[in-house]
Amino acid sequence: MIDDPTRRTLIGGAAIGLAAAATPAMGQNRSSGGAAAAPTPASRPVDPQTKYTRQPFPEQRQDWPGLARDMNPRPDHGETSYRGSGRLAGRGALITGGDSGIGRAAAIAYAREGADVAINYHPDEQPDADEVVALIRQAGRRAVAVPADIRTERACNAMVERAIEQLGGLDILVNNAAYQQSKASIMEISAEQFDRTFKTNVYATFWISKAAIPAMQPGSAIINTISVNSWTPGEELLDYASTKGALLIFTRGLAKQLAKRGIRVNAVAPGPVWTPLQVAGGQLPGQMGQFGQDTPLGRAGQPAELAALFVTMASGESSFTTGSVIGAHGGDGQP
Repeated sequence: MIDDPTRRTLIGGAAIGLAAAATPAMGQNRSSGGAAAAPTPASRPVDPQTKYTRQPFPEQRQDWPGLARDMNPRPDHGETSYRGSGRLAGRGALITGGDSGIGRAAAIAYAREGADVAINYHPDEQPDADEVVALIRQAGRRAVAVPADIRTERACNAMVERAIEQLGGLDILVNNAAYQQSKASIMEISAEQFDRTFKTNVYATFWISKAAIPAMQPGSAIINTISVNSWTPGEELLDYASTKGALLIFTRGLAKQLAKRGIRVNAVAPGPVWTPLQVAGGQLPGQMGQFGQDTPLGRAGQPAELAALFVTMASGESSFTTGSVIGAHGGDGQP
């Protein structure tokens, strides 16, 4: 797959691509003469303040790692809304944490944009992973399920090797899997938790990237999921925020290294987004109802709202963008 030059063909111009990315589920009607046709209800602008629920989320708790299918309400990953346009046709993508949350939204979008997709996930997340595999196949693309606990280099290497073998190559790597547990004080963070957070969030990103890069050709892309916590750490997320700060620097440094190989490295920095991370220890007890309420938009984000960003960062239309970070935080953060 990686030797086929058609896999690296650019689809459309940058302006067209960015417009498509901004409205993945909305068509743009044009008359034959180029003038804008009367807008249909589906193409009218939607107020971002009310696009998704502004109601406080009910208090709930799941054992780690949590399942999207058991959340109340269920997150929107774009299952019924994301429409592709062939922007990633013929590509092969590996997404860690691809069973739920932001990774799931990216997997759905990539498949509908024409990519074959391998998803990595913790073995305990198999029910969510099965749903994603079915969605990828419904889009007519190859789906590869690669369960693994990525806290060891051996597991990361084996996972990447299997993904490359099953996909026939690798053009896109999304390092998205993360571990997050809120603690009110540093005194409550055990050495075990600190180690697990860094192994999952930082070490695995290093190991997976190192294993994947030799298979990636010029025009390939690596996208790391960082966080608003990379700049503005939540006081209850000391260890998690520290890992995300490390990934910010890792992204920028690796981008400089790989530029000479024609491989771009960028990051997406979410703010509060409704994912299983939150119900599996990501929020302090009794604080779920406050999640996302303090953003300027007045609500938490949904995974589907980040899908287009991952598509744009992976697409060759963004060929001059590397070492960059794009934010999705409802107006409360950087960049």
